[in-house]
Order: sequence, then C-alpha cells, then structure tokens
Amino acid sequence: MSCSADAVKDRLLWNVKKEVKQIMEEAVTRKFVHEDSSHIIALCGVVEACLLHMLKRRAAGFLRTDKVAALFTKVGKTCAIAGDVCKKVQELQQQVESRKNQPNGQEPLKRQGSTTSKTPVLTPQAIKHIWVRTALIEKVLDKIVQYIVDNCSKYYEKEALLADPVCGPILASLLVGPCALEYTKLKTADHYWTDPSADELVQRHRIHGAHGRQDSPSKRPALGIRKRHSSGSTSDDRFAASAREYVESLHQNSRTHLLYGKNNVLVQPKDDLEAIPGYLSLHQSADSLTLKWTPNQLMNGTLGDSELEKSVYWDYALIVPLSQIVCIHCHQQQSRWTLVLVSQDGTQRPPLHFPQGGHLLAFLSCLENGLLPRGQLEPPLWSQQGKGKVFPKLRKRNSNKSVDLEEMPAEDTSTDYVFRIIYPGHKHDNNSGEMIEMQGFGANLLSWQLEHCSQGSSCISCSMGSSPYDIPSCCTCIHDRTPLKMLCESMKRQIISRAFYGWLAHCRHLSTVRTHLSALVNHSIVPPDRPASAAAGLTREVWSKYQKDRKNYKELELLRRVYYGGVQHEIRKEVWPFLLGHYKFGMAKKEMDQVDADIALRYQKVMAEWKACEVIVKQREKESHSATLAKFSSGSSIDSHVQRLIHRDSTISNDVFISVDDSEAAEQEPKEPALAAPAAEFDSPDSGLPSSRNYSVASGILSSIDDGQGGSFEDGAEEEGGPERGRPEPGAGVSQEQLCSHAEGLASLCAASYSIELLDTVALNLHRIDKDVQRCDRNYWYFTAENLEKLRNVMCSYVWEHLEVGYVQGMCDLLAPLMVILDNDQLAYSCFSHLMKRMSQNFPNGGAMDTHFANMRSLIQILDSELFELMHQNGDYTHFYFCYRWFLLDFKRELLYEDVFTVWEVIWAAKHISSEHFVLFIALALVEVYREIIRDNNMDFTDIIKFFNEMAEHHDAAEILRIARDLVYKVQTLIENK
Repeated sequence: MSCSADAVKDRLLWNVKKEVKQIMEEAVTRKFVHEDSSHIIALCGVVEACLLHMLKRRAAGFLRTDKVAALFTKVGKTCAIAGDVCKKVQELQQQVESRKNQPNGQEPLKRQGSTTSKTPVLTPQAIKHIWVRTALIEKVLDKIVQYIVDNCSKYYEKEALLADPVCGPILASLLVGPCALEYTKLKTADHYWTDPSADELVQRHRIHGAHGRQDSPSKRPALGIRKRHSSGSTSDDRFAASAREYVESLHQNSRTHLLYGKNNVLVQPKDDLEAIPGYLSLHQSADSLTLKWTPNQLMNGTLGDSELEKSVYWDYALIVPLSQIVCIHCHQQQSRWTLVLVSQDGTQRPPLHFPQGGHLLAFLSCLENGLLPRGQLEPPLWSQQGKGKVFPKLRKRNSNKSVDLEEMPAEDTSTDYVFRIIYPGHKHDNNSGEMIEMQGFGANLLSWQLEHCSQGSSCISCSMGSSPYDIPSCCTCIHDRTPLKMLCESMKRQIISRAFYGWLAHCRHLSTVRTHLSALVNHSIVPPDRPASAAAGLTREVWSKYQKDRKNYKELELLRRVYYGGVQHEIRKEVWPFLLGHYKFGMAKKEMDQVDADIALRYQKVMAEWKACEVIVKQREKESHSATLAKFSSGSSIDSHVQRLIHRDSTISNDVFISVDDSEAAEQEPKEPALAAPAAEFDSPDSGLPSSRNYSVASGILSSIDDGQGGSFEDGAEEEGGPERGRPEPGAGVSQEQLCSHAEGLASLCAASYSIELLDTVALNLHRIDKDVQRCDRNYWYFTAENLEKLRNVMCSYVWEHLEVGYVQGMCDLLAPLMVILDNDQLAYSCFSHLMKRMSQNFPNGGAMDTHFANMRSLIQILDSELFELMHQNGDYTHFYFCYRWFLLDFKRELLYEDVFTVWEVIWAAKHISSEHFVLFIALALVEVYREIIRDNNMDFTDIIKFFNEMAEHHDAAEILRIARDLVYKVQTLIENK
C-alpha cells in the first residue's frame, strides 16, 4: 500500500516538475509568458491535482462540487493572501456570469465602447482552473501552497502529498519560479502563439494525417489549426487562439504581403455539397506565393471560440502553394468566370467561381506581379492604355484581325483560357511550337506568330528555307504539320538527354555511396527469415538448446535472433556476458568458471589498491581541513583560500545531461570544491555538467570540528551507507573488515610511493564519482543505498585502472543498466570494461564523436536529401550536434529503462550481423520517425533540441529499431547496386 501511495505522489510531483520546466523555458526564450499560454493551463491542472490529493472531506466541502474553491475559501479565512485571491476570483466569476447573461444585441455595442470596460474573456479551461490560475497570475500561489503545507493537518490526511514532509515543501519550492515570472495580456504580433510541446506536435501530426484531404495531391502545411485532443496541454483557448491566428494571418502582416483579397468567391468543396462563399486571398512571403480560400463562416464572427475551432468548415479551407501549380484554366459561363488550378501531377483543385465583373482579371494581374521575377504567366497578360492589364487578344482561325473580347458579340464571348506558370530553368521558346492552345477560338499551336491564309500546305518558298521556322514574311501557307514534327523531335532529344543525365547522376550517387558509406555496414546481408524467423528474438527455449550443444550451435544464429528480436528478459543475465565479450560463445563450463575466477582476483586486487589510496586521500583532506580551520579561527581572511578551492573542480556549463531532477537538486544543495585537488594542475576530463550534489566550504570546515572528521565526500557517504560501505559482492571471499584492514596496511606501506599528482588525481575523480553515483537513476527501484555502493565500487575500480582518462560524467549512466541486469559486482566490472572499449572513444578524450557527426551528415544526404536540405536551410544544423547525448550514452537518456536493455543488446549484436556503427542508424531512425513534424514546423536547431529533450522516454523503441534495420538494409542494397 505504501509503495503505491509513494508512486502516486512521485507521479504528481513529476508532472509539476515537467510543467514548471516547460513554462520556465518559454519565459527564457520569449522573455514573457502570455496569459493565454497553454503552459499556464497545464501547470494549473497538475497543481490542482496535487492540491486535491487526499483532501479531507470537511476541507473540500460536503456539498460543493468545486473542491479547490472550497479549499481556497477555507484557507482564505486564516490566510490574508488567500483571502485576496478569493475576492479576485469572485469578481472574475461575476463578470463572466454577467457576460453570459448579456443580450445578444448589446454585445456589438459593448465592443464599440472603451477597452477598459470590456469584461475579460475566459475560456472554459481557464474558468475550470480559475482559482489556481488567479493565484499564479497574482504571483502568490507559492505562498499559499507553503501556508497549506505548514498547516496541512487541518486540510489533509496523513498520507497526502502536501502532508508529506519532503514532497510538500518541494511542491511549494517548485512554484517559486513560475510565480516570479511576468505574465502579459498585451497583443503582440504572435501573442497567441506559444511553442508547442513535443507531445502536442506528435499528437497534432497524428490528427493531421488521419483527417487529411483526400482530394489534395500534396499535404496541407501544418498551420496550428488542428490541435484538438492534443496531449500535454489540452485547452480550448489554445485551439481558439490558433483559429484566430489563422484568420489574422489572412490580412496584411509583417511576415507576408497581401497581394489580392476578394470575398464571396464560391467553392464547391465536395460533390454532394453546394458551392459555399469564402474569402480568396493571395499572399507573398520572401520565397513563396500562397493562395488561400477560407469559408465565410470562419471569418464573420458568428461562431464562439470553441465552436470556431470545432467547425467542420476547417476541412473545406484551401491552402495552395503556387509552386505546386503548373496550369490555370479560366472558363467563362454566363458572364461568370471559373478558375481551376492544375497541379504538377495533373490533379485539379476545387474550382473557384468569381462574381461578375473584372475580379478574375484583377486576380491574374496580381498573380502575374507576384510571380515576378522568379516566374511568369504564359501567355502573359497584355497592357492596354487606359485599361491596364487585359486578356491577350486572340486571332480567329482564317482571320487576319485580332479581336478584343469587349468588341466581340455576346454569343462569342464564351471563352476558355489556359495559362501556364513558368519558372527559370523551364526552357521556353516562342518558336518551338510549345504554346498552349487557346481553346475558345481553336487557334493552332502557332496562332500567336503566324498569319493564316487560304493557300495549300505545299509552298516552294517555305520548302526552300533552311529551317521549318525560316518562314518569309511574304509567305501565306499554313504549316500545320511542321510544329508537330518539331515538337516530337524536341521531346525525343529531351527524353534521351534526361535519361542520360539521370543515369549519370545515378552512377555518381552510387559512387558516393560506395566511397563514403561502404565502411558503415557489413557487405553480407543476413536475412531475418532464413533459416527461421528471428522476430521472436532469443528465447529461453533457444538458449537452452545452445547450452546443451555449445560446440555445434552456431553463434551467428544466436546473434541474428538478438538483432531482429532482442533477448527475453529472464535470460538477459546469462546472455549479456556473451554479447559483451566476457565469455566467448562455445566456451565450456570449466572455461567460464576460470574466467570468473580470474576476474574475481583482479577485481579484489584493484579494489584493495584504490581503497588504500583513498585512505591517504582522506588523511590529506583532514589535514587540509585542519589548516583551513586554523586560518579561520585565527581570524585571517579565507577568501583567497576559498577561491582557490573552488577553482579546483570548476566545470563548464553544458545542458547535455540536465534534467528536472538535476536542476532541482542543484537549487537545493550548494556547491563544494574538491578540497584535495590541486589548483588547476590538470584539465578536467569532465564533460562539463554542473554538479547537483556538492557541499559548501563552510559546512566542510564546520564538519571537521565534530569528532575530528573531515567534511569529505567519503565521510558523507559513510553516514548514509553506514557499516555496509565497501562490502564486496557475496562470494568474493573477502569480508569488509578484511578489505579495510588490507587497504590500511597497503596505505601505510605505500604512502611514500604515491606522488602528489597521483593523490590529487584520485581525489578529484573520487569526488566526481560520488557526485554522480548519488544522483544516478535515483528514481529507479534497483538503486537502493546498498546497490549504489556497489555501483561506486565498480566505477572506482574501473577509473583506478584508467587514471589517464579518469572519470567523465556519463560513465555511471553506462554502468547502471549493467548493474541492474547482472546484479554482480565482478561481472559488471568485467562487462563494463569491455563496453568501454567502444564507448570511451565517444568521450572528450576520444575522437569518435566528430566521426559520428560526419557519418550522420553523409547518411542523411544519401537517404533523405529533402530533410537534409530543410536542415541546411533552417540555420544549417546538419552538424548534428543535437545527437551528442544519443551517441555518448547509447540513447540511455532517450528511452525508457526497459527499452534501453533491448536497444543495447541489438547494438551489440549488430556488430556481427549488419553494422558496427548501428548507433548511427538508430539516430537517423529517431530523426526519420518525426521527419514530417520537423518538416511541417520548419524546425531550426533550437526547436529540434527542445523537441527531442521533451520527447525523451516517450519514443516507440520497437518502431525505431525497425526503421534502423531498414535503413541498414537500404544502404547494403545500394552498395550491392541492386
């Protein structure tokens, strides 16, 4: 019962941490937080859940449905701050009620009045959380929660979160930051827009894909309209804000220029519906031209906010990038013009019916101006003095006169036009016979250049010309077949030319693949279904068969099953030592026992060595503390001494590993330098993470007074771990007392042999290890105080053997899953040593990270050139620095703990099955899973870092592994030239 209750409290507190992080990030990036931000509503929701956890019935009100209101009212009787909030909320509720009861006819009159008398518009979600939201906006929510925590016995049961002596104060502390922010109601250019969370982007993409238009050949761009049912911040005000933002974008703004706008343009969205009127607009941005048509029902203000967002008319709205349009058909019927847009694949968009008048001509004129200088209409509109732009004058068949449309009889004005949109790079020659036929007059392909006459097609003067187009001005023959013949010849040359250059580009592409990517994959393809399907993975049944026949069972078959299906959890403890190289496949039982015995001896020896050195380090720290205390007691200034100590363990700030828990701990616990480290005698190999578990200098000095103990990290750990500290794994053959006495004996014998540099290095590394061990996966059930001690012993043993590199932050993250699965110090030590043969190159002392980034760039260039171009254009983050943490920790921070096990064993097996660099393909798969979201939202470097940080532990590991295996196979087939 207690475990489940603690889990509930942890989940509630974790939700608050998440939302606080979101809102603080928005405040940093945007310098303010708008009151309509969905992050505020989300934060109020999770805080309200905490306030309602195990609230006493009399505090919640026996008959009241709004328990939060009852709580605030009861607290307001004894807390003046809460009382002020109650008065404010009551005023807001009265204003909202008066607005609801307002007659419909008076609403427009009120809008015409002064803005000061306008009642606040609160959405249903804001009204739902109005008590917590008002306290937050008034910047007193943290004080009210602290008051409730201090008087929790009046309002809560003993097991409640706010009655918890740890969780309650933490909740109040978490709200200090949001209560210090500035909240604004100002209407800025993008005041309705807040950077959506990663959860919302994913959900919005799902909704968008499920309800996409069937008649649209290309996907509608993500406009922020379809946000309904989004997770993380499901608020109606966010939806309505997005709808209003879209309507506002139809007008002139700083981002796009409005070239044309016309209301009451009719569109028939579906065959079974009548044509409905809407607003047609043409918008020009820096690099694009976009046509939009929005139904009048979404713009006339008759719908409320919630109705506006939920309106079915959003499905009818049209958004057409003109870059996708190649032809524009204009049809005239009964003095009305109809315009049809034809895409590159021949698909027609819904027809646009213009009202009577010159509206179509005005639209084409604006379109022609908007296309310049990158494109043009073909044929172009004509300029006529006194009239401006007019339709091209056409020649009737068998007539030498050009006729203006206005001069023609009414029965002949039923005319059709076809315009092409031509861009540079599309070769166009007026004499090439490629002119579009003007269907209304039936003109031939050269009706714009050639005069028509009544002579036959056999003309001596024409036939003597050097070219079919060298037609004398005096010639009056009709060359009907010549344009068709030249068109066929031109098409033949173009087809052959394009085929040749396509083949040449393909050859160069394959050459690039073979040159740059051939080393990234194994050239032999191991299929998943031969000899049998490997999708089930390595099961206990298959593993039992191997153990019975170790010599004859093929190692490749076991690895193939691991690669395609993972390892059954129950046998991971037995299989992982084989995958990591501790055992060799095919080893007999005696050989395996011998390997274990050798590792046990080695581990005991290393443990004794570094513990002996640790004794000396502790002694030096005590002496250092004594000297510092003497200076302090003598009244001498210790400022310079403190500064020197602080400089010893200075680190560079880096956000690679920062999490909510780390930032929380960093705020709560001050920092202490490594007291035994020399002043900048060597560069720190740390990856630059700010420490979250340090001690203050003052506390270190004062702690040395008690019992003569120094305030070192070792003593602090001893207080937590008690007498169990340093106990080896059962079966090691050495007790704690024997190991300690052995270490002290070695220390007394070898003290003289340790150099000052060595002791300083050991002291600094032990200090770093202790900081990381205490915060390593502290929320995971396995890491009790005893198991954290085991983790420390293994980590210190490995670092003792690799002091030239030392401890680098992140190593504990790599060791922790091994400890969970193997649950054996010596075995974990050996497997970790094998794992670090590959992973150590990713740390700052190695050079593998730059190679990973370069390979990622080559992979995405070949496998997804469109996404590569997008990444290059949006600030050029093709350096892939956002993948740093992925490669450093083998995606350990990106996935759930159970998924980490599967991904790691697939990476280990992939070395023998498909690719030694399988981590590259997992990283590329992570990007590919969300490529549409990245593309539709035009993410830059900051956006993509924020997105993947928020998506941590929310990925579908099975789907990512499937895509990664497909990508490897794709590269393998490219190299084979299949």
